[in-house]
Amino acid sequence: MRILIVGSGGREHTLAWKIAQSPRAEKVFVTPGNDGLAEVAEPVTIKAGGIEDLADWAEKNRIDFTVVGPEVPLALGIADVFARRGLPLFGPSQVAACLEASKVFAKEIMAKYSVPTAPFRVFDNAEAAKEYIRSRKEPLVIKADGLAAGKGVILPESIREAEKAIYQLMEEKIYGDAGNRVVIEDRLSGEEVSLLAVTDGKTILPLLPAQDHKRAGEGDQGPNTGGMGAYAPASILTPELLATTTTRILEPVIQGMSKEGHPYTGVLYAGLMLTKNGPEVVEFNVRFGDPETQVILPLLQTDLVEVISAVLAGKLDEVSLSWRQGAAACVVLASAGYPGPYQTGQKITGLQEAAALEDFLIFHAGTERKDGIWRTSGGRVLNLVGIGATIPEALEKAYRGAELIHFSGCYYRRDIGWRELQRLQAGTK
Repeated sequence: MRILIVGSGGREHTLAWKIAQSPRAEKVFVTPGNDGLAEVAEPVTIKAGGIEDLADWAEKNRIDFTVVGPEVPLALGIADVFARRGLPLFGPSQVAACLEASKVFAKEIMAKYSVPTAPFRVFDNAEAAKEYIRSRKEPLVIKADGLAAGKGVILPESIREAEKAIYQLMEEKIYGDAGNRVVIEDRLSGEEVSLLAVTDGKTILPLLPAQDHKRAGEGDQGPNTGGMGAYAPASILTPELLATTTTRILEPVIQGMSKEGHPYTGVLYAGLMLTKNGPEVVEFNVRFGDPETQVILPLLQTDLVEVISAVLAGKLDEVSLSWRQGAAACVVLASAGYPGPYQTGQKITGLQEAAALEDFLIFHAGTERKDGIWRTSGGRVLNLVGIGATIPEALEKAYRGAELIHFSGCYYRRDIGWRELQRLQAGTK
């Protein structure tokens, strides 16, 4: 099979690495890709790079199926364009992708199909939103309706901060049209966990639960990022809670989308808060998570091409997933200043030495190679993944690799998996 992956980061490197292992994968292409994944796939530059251009290229190059990494092409309707041209694509339709592209759409679907989530109100008028904020005493969350590259969710600590958030989103429009409407919801309390599932619109196969670390600083301090690290499996989502999440969240949403006339296929990512009332949805994503993918796929023993092919054929009920025993942990090396302004072009050393480590993987996110020298080209630069029998062992391997790699301004969190480690310590006392 000839397979195309759309995207350029660590998640896409991981997908390419996993797909390339399949005996059915004759050739794997990635667009635009990055220099780091050239070992497992061929990065291609598709001129103009619009959806029709991607479809033209896929058709001309006899691509058997396409996998989309980031959310934006899905929100723009790449699945619909490919479907009209008879080109198989792993990912939801434009309307189904609104589960991520529109916070309002997602909340309304959850309300309609009784999916547990925080109580909410929708506003398209800034003054009405501010008036509502002033009437509330409980902590709130303010979300831009549209896509804002993961930055459109604000957790204000005071009424003044909340009003400022409304001003920035709805009046100043710091994220453009994404802030035309906002969702204001009650703030859930508990521990967060990510549950991804593959589905053909009928059958749902949950993947291993993972826990992401969104904040830039240790102890979950500092600004939100695209993710500074992750581990899997996250024991906090017990088999009982996984069963509850499947029956109360995943199944109603997938069945609901079919009833709405927009069957959901691909990967559905449920960002969950484990509250005292059980799992509740914080958000949905309509694609593989980043960096959750980097810890889930190394533990997947089932051929990913077989899984995707079954989804595309509507025969996911014929597939069962098997997993490697043990755990995986990912540490993200980032550029100084990230998630704010950061420098690029910094020389990276130690990659060869780190790559020689056992049970250790390097997935490139923001790198480029010029004249044989690796340099930084993004905010999140490298994803370092350790695999071990336990979470502590996996973390130890990931951090051992991190100590070998250097570039000016490099920083990373040294407390990935801290909640899991606390649970383990509590269990041994």
